[in-house]
Amino acid sequence: MPKVLPTEADSGSRQYNASRKSSSLDLLRFVPFRLNRLAAEVSAALSDEYQERYGLDIPEWRVLATLGFRNDACNAQYISRCTRTHKSTISRAVTALMTRQLVERVENEDDRREYRLRMTRKGKALYEKLIPRLLRKEQEILSCLSAQERKDFAEMLGKIEKSLDLVQTSEEASETGLY
Repeated sequence: MPKVLPTEADSGSRQYNASRKSSSLDLLRFVPFRLNRLAAEVSAALSDEYQERYGLDIPEWRVLATLGFRNDACNAQYISRCTRTHKSTISRAVTALMTRQLVERVENEDDRREYRLRMTRKGKALYEKLIPRLLRKEQEILSCLSAQERKDFAEMLGKIEKSLDLVQTSEEASETGLY
């Protein structure tokens, strides 16, 4: 029997089908998409706690959370880097928080051209009220996992963060000055 060689048309269609298979993407199994979607849903679930009761939106909460996490003044660029939120969004949030007297500007002693941000007493009081509510909400969200699964999940997140050179602890954040 004579050997039949593939034609250009046959070869092209096989290459096209092969490349379609290798380049197809099941978005619902694509980890970056899943992490982003999960983060958005968790953020929305948490925002219910501070939006309804305290009238804060997500960027405003991020500013307060960063200032509360640090426990000292920092600039808006730092908050933008820490929260991975665009600087214009942070700027609008800071303006809104200053209007509500939850955040204030203070001069940077090292560079008088720069202002740093810190929570006011009113802002700290609000932050302290929110923390227990948010921690309860976090536990509610994670309640579908056993204690061991929560521990494993935290370890896996840590491995991914480490592989991306992300700061993982408050001590490390203070040392690096990145957060």
